Amino acid sequence: MRKVLVGLAVLGLLAAACASENPVLSTGSPSIAGTAADCAKGVTTYVSPGALIVGTDNPAYPPYFQGGAAKGSQWKLNDPATGKGFESAVAYAVAGAMGFSADEVRWAVAPFNQTYAPGAKSWDFAIEQISYSAKRARAVDFSDSYYDVNQALVAVKGSPITNAASLADLKGYTLAAPLGTTSYDYIVDVIKPTKEPGAFSSLSDTVAAINAHQVDGIVVDLPTALFIADPFVQEVKNSVVVGQFPTVGTPEHFGMTFVKGNPLVGCVNQALAELKSEGTLQAITTKWLSEKTNVGAVPVFSTS
Repeated sequence: MRKVLVGLAVLGLLAAACASENPVLSTGSPSIAGTAADCAKGVTTYVSPGALIVGTDNPAYPPYFQGGAAKGSQWKLNDPATGKGFESAVAYAVAGAMGFSADEVRWAVAPFNQTYAPGAKSWDFAIEQISYSAKRARAVDFSDSYYDVNQALVAVKGSPITNAASLADLKGYTLAAPLGTTSYDYIVDVIKPTKEPGAFSSLSDTVAAINAHQVDGIVVDLPTALFIADPFVQEVKNSVVVGQFPTVGTPEHFGMTFVKGNPLVGCVNQALAELKSEGTLQAITTKWLSEKTNVGAVPVFSTS
């Protein structure tokens, strides 16, 4: 799913990519090595030799990116280079495992719909809550999972939908999500409500709809729900995370995306394996997606 959160001062803003639209990649193959750092040394397809260019959308929203942005920065809400926030921390940990210093990591604006579109990119990989799907994988290459995610429901406190405890309880409500996301697919394919779902062009518009009482609840990934319903944030006004949805089939997961055939994918997968083995990835997840949230435990809807 596209997991972008809503900043009050930046709703609807988009930014142009900060690098050339048609970068020319050199060609080559990675060396076969046992570590992510050795693997990365053998790659010759970097967009900018000697640097690792990481793409994400602008604005870059919490809890994936935090720390704010300096006055005059191209970043509308958070500068990904702070290293703060879940995905910023993951990107720097992966880069470090591949032998890049923090100074060698650069960030480019990567509009979400371009992260899984075919063709050349102005970044080496993109990280912005891009859920793996077989359809998307026909156009780009995905890394292994760096986060397995459930969908969740956000609604206004005290509204009837907050009493729902099962998927069946939700069928008579108007649910909404951004069109083209796995959240919207979950509504249509799994919940199957009797009322036409709300389909919006962005999460900003989806949040605006529930704040205007046009829909009963919105479906987003759990980390996004934890942020927009945070009692100190309340992007969805007077809201609560009603519950998270059970996994159906293969668990949804976020992966970084790459130009098709990019040999860097193998190096990133090695880096992720190393970070998982040593407990670093779990520590990052716990810090940014558990310790720094204020919502508390979220129940799981039953399938009955």
